[in-house]
Amino acid sequence: MKKDLNDIAAVEKAISKKYGEETITNPKSTWDEVKEAQYIEQLKEIVKKDASRSKEASKIELNGFLLSEKLINRQSERTCPACDTYSFDKKDDLYMNRFGCCLKCYISYVEGRESRWSSGWRPYNLENEDD
Repeated sequence: MKKDLNDIAAVEKAISKKYGEETITNPKSTWDEVKEAQYIEQLKEIVKKDASRSKEASKIELNGFLLSEKLINRQSERTCPACDTYSFDKKDDLYMNRFGCCLKCYISYVEGRESRWSSGWRPYNLENEDD
């Protein structure tokens, strides 16, 4: 089962004609020190991400159950600092993460006034506001 070099050359020529010259080039021929440094940096980033994922995926036994360490250490803020209501609603999670308030307070105080809210104004500061 010897392959004829002319057949191989014909296949390579057809591939390069259809898909471009770079499809048959040896990747090692274009590799240099700059690409090597970039590759090493990318590898370091991948290793960091893998290490953080493995920490998140690590399990701890608690009361006979295996729980993710990430879940045990997570601090969850479920109380709106603007109106002091406690909520399990998923919609409130979105607004708590983005604006630091529940959906009701977002509609009442933040919507249309995001710049004022982000500058620190809160409804309990009403007595300090002159308008």
